[in-house]
Amino acid sequence: MQAQLKLNEDIGYDLVTPTDWMAARWIRLGYAQKYDVANIPNKANILDSLSSPSFDPKRESTLTWQGIMGGFGWNTKTNPKGVRTIDDLFAPQNKGKIVVLSEMRDTIGIILLSQGVDLQTVTEDQFMNAVDFMAGKISDGWIRGVKGNEYAEDLTSGDATAVIGWSGDMFILASENEGKFDFAIPESGGTISGDNFIIPTPVGAEAKANAEKLINYYYEPAVAAEVAAYVNYVCPVKGAQAEMEKIAPELANSSYIFPDDAMSAKLNVFRSLTPAEESAWAEAFQQAQGN
Repeated sequence: MQAQLKLNEDIGYDLVTPTDWMAARWIRLGYAQKYDVANIPNKANILDSLSSPSFDPKRESTLTWQGIMGGFGWNTKTNPKGVRTIDDLFAPQNKGKIVVLSEMRDTIGIILLSQGVDLQTVTEDQFMNAVDFMAGKISDGWIRGVKGNEYAEDLTSGDATAVIGWSGDMFILASENEGKFDFAIPESGGTISGDNFIIPTPVGAEAKANAEKLINYYYEPAVAAEVAAYVNYVCPVKGAQAEMEKIAPELANSSYIFPDDAMSAKLNVFRSLTPAEESAWAEAFQQAQGN
């Protein structure tokens, strides 16, 4: 795909949804078009907390599709008192049955926060110290895998009893398994990021306008509420919570979808990395996994 983008060739998609750090890379490399805001009047509905990210301060080329919270998930039978600290995660009953995310900023971010590090000012030494911590837990047999959302299968099968995972996945697991699973933002803090609508540079004018109209549609509060009721991730649209009251009142108070002030205060955004940092830090994270 990158080779096609470099040549400004059609990649087969008029709209893509990369996560924050990848969206930043797309913008930096010139692969993202700027919106015609006349086609997206609902842009004004984005939550204030998401309206000015460092990679796109004026939201000229991106709008959040869904928000993603990273925290701890667990089997409630194995962990009846819950998992709310890094020590809870690495409790004896979970040894060999812990899975952490392959998304570097979530797994290392949560470890860093447990070590008292601010994700907006994290240094290379601090990052590498957290990577060493993870590598030690892998080599000592605590962590059985580093995965994407396949960890949900490990929890369901019983191969995993505790994870660093995502709120939406855990909400679905909990609702489908009658309280067998739960999720919490760590006491030391969790992560939040977003997947973002981007229109690739090769997209022509007509298709670009249609993509913008689709983005605008998803930023209608009533539509956003319907999407949130289905995916159970953090909804980025103002007014959606009131609309949720009309279609699924039990979800309108869900902190998985609409984080309250107390939860929001514990959520942290991993700072933007330079190209050199991105390369070196990702390599260290992969090496820690044995890759």
